[in-house]
Amino acid sequence: MKRRTVITSGAAGAVLAPLAGSANAQSEPSITWRMVSSFPKSLDVLFGAMKLIADRVSALTDGKFQIHPFGAGELVPGLKVLDAVQSGGVECGHGPSYFYVGKDPTFTFDTALPFGLNTRQQNAWMYSGGGLELMREFLRGYNVIHFPAANSGAQMGGWFRKEINGIDDLKGLRFRIPGLAGRILAKIGVVPQQIAPGDVFTALETGTIDAAEFVGPHDDEKLGFYQVAPYYYYPGWWEGSAQASLFVNLDKWNGLPPRYQAAIEVACAEANAWSTAEYDTLNMRAMQRLAARGAKLRPFPKDVLDACYDAAFSLYDEIAAENANFRKIYEAWTSYRKDSDSWLRIVENSYDSYVYDRSKRT
Repeated sequence: MKRRTVITSGAAGAVLAPLAGSANAQSEPSITWRMVSSFPKSLDVLFGAMKLIADRVSALTDGKFQIHPFGAGELVPGLKVLDAVQSGGVECGHGPSYFYVGKDPTFTFDTALPFGLNTRQQNAWMYSGGGLELMREFLRGYNVIHFPAANSGAQMGGWFRKEINGIDDLKGLRFRIPGLAGRILAKIGVVPQQIAPGDVFTALETGTIDAAEFVGPHDDEKLGFYQVAPYYYYPGWWEGSAQASLFVNLDKWNGLPPRYQAAIEVACAEANAWSTAEYDTLNMRAMQRLAARGAKLRPFPKDVLDACYDAAFSLYDEIAAENANFRKIYEAWTSYRKDSDSWLRIVENSYDSYVYDRSKRT
C-alpha cells in the first residue's frame, strides 16, 4: 500500500505523518482562513509566496484547510497587516516585520538589520542559531506566532533623480525607505519617508520624494521606477537579506489540529526557499532589460557607505541602551554574526571573489 508522506528539512523543524487515508484525517474539520499581504498582487514573487503557502496547505490537508490570500489594500492596508492579525481581524498575514519598528525597533531582526546578515546567514540564524526562538518570544507579546516565508536576497540601493557623488548629496534628500535604515540615514541628513509599496511610484513621479528603494530589478521594473528616476544605486546596505514572514494570530494557531499546524510550517519553509531562488533568477534578467532601457547603474560612494555604517552601529548601541527587548536579541545576534562572518570569510567569500573576478576575464 502506498502512503503519501512529506518529510521537511531541518529548516522547517517538522515531520508530517502520512497525510491521507488515516482516521484522523477523515475526522479533521474544514477550516477557511484569510491571509492579507503587505504587497500588491502585481509583485508576483512576494504575492506568489503567499499563493504557494495557500496551495501547499490545501494539498497537505486534502483540501480541508483553505487559506485565501488578499493583496495589500483589499482587506487591510499594506502597513497594517500585523495589527489586523494581532487583533484577530484576520487569521494570518504576510509581510516584513521591519514595517513595525515604530512599535518597537526589535521587529527589525526578523527582516534585516542594516549592514547585517546576508540571506544564507539569516536562514542559518533563524533555523539553527536561535533567532526563530528569540523572535517568537518577542512576538508572543503581540499575540502572534511567525514563520520565515520569503527572502529577496540582497537588495538594490534604490532609484534617485540625481546622481550621488558623495555624502553631501544626501542632505535634505527625501527618500522612501522603511525600517531602521531611515533612522540611520536621518543621522546623515536624509529625510526618510515610509510609504506602502503600492504608493511608491506615485510619490516618486509627483516629486513628493526624491528617491525610493524597494527590492531589486524584477520588482522595481514592474513598479516602473526607472521611468521617473534614472540613477540605480547598489548595494542596498540596509538589506543584505530581507525576510518576509507569515504572521498567524496566536489564538487561531492554538486552535488548529496539529496536522494543519505542520502544513503551515512546511509550506512557509518552501516559500522561503522558493522566493530566493526565484529572485536570483528573475533579477539577473530584469537588470539586463533595465540597463537597455537607460537605467544608470551606480555604486554608492565609499564615503557614503562608511558614514552609514558608523551611523548604523552607533544607533544600535543607542537603542540597546534603552530597549531591553532589542538588547537581548542584539547581543545574541552580534555574537552569531561575528562567528558566522569568521567562517564564511574563509571559504564562501574567497570562493566567490575568485570566481567572479576570473569569470569577468574569460
